[in-house]
Amino acid sequence: MALETDEFYRIQKLPPYVFAVINEMRAKARAAGLDVIDLGMGNPDGATPQPIVDKLVEAAQNPKNHRYSMSRGLPKLREEIVHRYKTHYRVELDPEVEAIATIGAKDALAHLLFAVVGPGDTVVSPNPCYPIHHYGVIMAEGTVCMLPMPTPEAFLSNLEDVYRQSPKPPKMILVSFPHNPTTHCVDLQFFRDLVALAARHGTLIVHDFAYADLCFDGYKAPSILQVEGAKEIAIEIYSMSKSFNMAGWRVGFCLGNRKLIGALARIKSYLDYGIFQPIQIASIIALRECGHNTEEIRDNYQRRRDVLVSGLQRAGWPVEPPRGSMFVWASLPQQFQPLGSLEFSKLLLEKALVAVSPGIGFGPLGEGYVRFALIENEHRLKQAVKSIQKFLKTGLD
Repeated sequence: MALETDEFYRIQKLPPYVFAVINEMRAKARAAGLDVIDLGMGNPDGATPQPIVDKLVEAAQNPKNHRYSMSRGLPKLREEIVHRYKTHYRVELDPEVEAIATIGAKDALAHLLFAVVGPGDTVVSPNPCYPIHHYGVIMAEGTVCMLPMPTPEAFLSNLEDVYRQSPKPPKMILVSFPHNPTTHCVDLQFFRDLVALAARHGTLIVHDFAYADLCFDGYKAPSILQVEGAKEIAIEIYSMSKSFNMAGWRVGFCLGNRKLIGALARIKSYLDYGIFQPIQIASIIALRECGHNTEEIRDNYQRRRDVLVSGLQRAGWPVEPPRGSMFVWASLPQQFQPLGSLEFSKLLLEKALVAVSPGIGFGPLGEGYVRFALIENEHRLKQAVKSIQKFLKTGLD
């Protein structure tokens, strides 16, 4: 008799994976020879810049790089990310105690939560949100406080209510801007207000900065570490995945509060031996030499955004162009709202052969929305828009 996975303690805490429904439909359609345009998972489709690949190949040829590496990351790699923060944000960091390399941003967040959150600890995060922001807390035995975020300002107001009404202040606030999935962006004043509020109550802050460099129309996303005193309570997670088309390489960083960095370093020392050393060496080259590639990647996403947004608007689907991230967050067309986001996404895949992510997969307040990922080229996006336009005209027929 096969063992059901939901018999396991932590698995019992996790709901069915909503996105799996769309993934299964997409796989079946493609197996049947249908041309599905996949705008679902936020999986960058671009090639990693060639200098990074070349350095990986070179480093991999050296047997010395095949051994266990440092769990905290090579010193030179930590020095490069600290240098990036100094040049981009004028933030001074100590690479020894205020920076650690991680096996991607998810590794950073999940292990940090395991290190510092436990039973009785409340973690506040926006709703909707990237699923690990919610379920990482649950797996760490913490309690999630999901706050609506129709706007970042409303989130701050809701957070003030939490402090007024709760007998015990939250242990941590977990935010991410540019935000996935809503694409909300903030200015530095938002972080000043957030840090001041959290500091008054002794609450830690984690800022997931995965889309730091994917900003459009002249907008530049601020780092929370730019706020004076932020390092006393805050940590920021930076990822190479989107900025350098290195999603599968799994390279991220935690930066900021040295107590949190130390806790993460300690738990990781028990769990892993760090990133494969040739990947770390190649990542040094990425940070040192490939800034212009990041600009090209950003411009490419902006062109894709413009094609998709303008096309959907012409098709009668009013959507707002995001200032950041690699997504478009769209309210369901009015005639389809009674269906809900999952049934609408299934119908869109069935009728238009376009895959999107249903908003309900990002939390209860994601209902009524879908998320488009800008992971197909402009030609394919134009093709998707034509299919969607035809679908919207036929409606529920």
